Formats: sequence, C-alpha cells, structure tokens
Amino acid sequence: MTGGWRSLLRLIAVQGTWNYERMLGVGMGYAAEPLLKDLQTVDPVRHGEAVVRSTEFFNCNPNLAGLALGATVRAEYEAVPGAQIARLRTALCSPLGALGDQLFWAGLVPALVGAAVVGAVLGAGWWAIAGLLLLYNAVRIGTGVWALRTGFDAGMRIAGAISGSWIPRAVERIGPVAGFAVGTAIALSAGWYLEGFGWAGAAGALAVAATGAAVTRWFGPAFTTVRFALLAIGLLAFFRWVGL
Repeated sequence: MTGGWRSLLRLIAVQGTWNYERMLGVGMGYAAEPLLKDLQTVDPVRHGEAVVRSTEFFNCNPNLAGLALGATVRAEYEAVPGAQIARLRTALCSPLGALGDQLFWAGLVPALVGAAVVGAVLGAGWWAIAGLLLLYNAVRIGTGVWALRTGFDAGMRIAGAISGSWIPRAVERIGPVAGFAVGTAIALSAGWYLEGFGWAGAAGALAVAATGAAVTRWFGPAFTTVRFALLAIGLLAFFRWVGL
C-alpha cells in the first residue's frame, strides 16, 4: 500500500475541509490521493474517475474514516463498478458514524477526562492532563493505522471485517468504563471541594461511580451526560446529608 503513511497523516486532519455540502468528502479525497497514485500509471481514465469519486459526499466519525477510505481505494484497484463503490461509501456512513461516536465521543473521551480529573484531584497536577493527551492521541493514531490497513485489505468485504473486529466489543465495554470514570471524577471533585466529606462522602463517591457504570451498561446512549450529572449531584447531596 504505497503512500499509506501520507494518507494516514492526511486522515488525521480529514475534518480540515469539512463543509455542509460534502461533509468529510473533500478531506477523504485529499487523503485518498497518495493511495491512488499507482492507478494513474495503470489506468489514467480510471484514476481520474476515482479521484472525483473519492471527494463526493461522505460523513462518519473521523477516527474510523480510514476503514471506508482503504476499502474504496482497494475497490478502485479491483475495477469495481463506480456505482457500486458509491453505494459502499453511502452504506458505510451510518455504521462508522455510530460505532465511532460511541467508541470515542461517548466512551474513550469521557473515560480519559474522568481519569484525568481523578488524577488531578489526587495530586497528579499537569501530569494528568499530559497523560490524557498522550493516551488519547496514541489510541487515535493506532486506530487510524489499523483502520486504513483493514479497509484496504478487506475492500468490498469491509462489512464483515468490521463486524469481526475488535470495534464492536470495544464499544460494548467502553461505556461502563466511561461511566465509572466520570462518576468517580464527580464524586472526588465534590469531596475535595466540600471538606470533611467523611465516611458518608466516601460511600457517596463509590455509589456515584458504581451508578455511572451500571446505568451506562443498562441504558447506553439514552443516558446522556446531563442526566448522569443530575443523578450524580442528587446522590452526592443525599450522602452529604446522611453524613451531617
């Protein structure tokens, strides 16, 4: 897969040309260009059509966009009909958007932020923030490398590659982790702010953290951050009252 690293670097900034007309389309086309170089020598006409196709409307979570990019580029080299490639791009928008949003925006990011807040409250200071940034970007880049390679290897069989990969299992497990981390962060932050939290406060912290993991597992995306925050505040207020 020549041009893979250049394509990966461009994918990291795939939202740089985001617009309402094509969403990520222009960014996807820019990222596809290094991978389509060899096609220009083999079939110049097909190369021109592929470049145009790669810039058409597309929208999904940017961290999983490499799956679609790799798959469509492989399809171009295999001379799959253009209309079929266009349908594949359209079909991948919703699942990659849903999986990516649950994995990153509703899972990994809240989990890391919660962990960073806990670290800061416990005295880690700026190291907690640095750890958050380093770990998130390491996961993001690692996922990008995997996504681009998996998409290119699978081609038109990308749906099966996604369903059999680690992504669905990670989506299922990251929610409770995020809920526990955010619950612990809220509880410890409140305990730090309200001096003399005592044993009741410690029980409240554990209750909020456990509740965060449980409700995220039971209700999933339906249990939003705002609803959980309100529930956490109520639990903390109750245990604070018991402690008094």
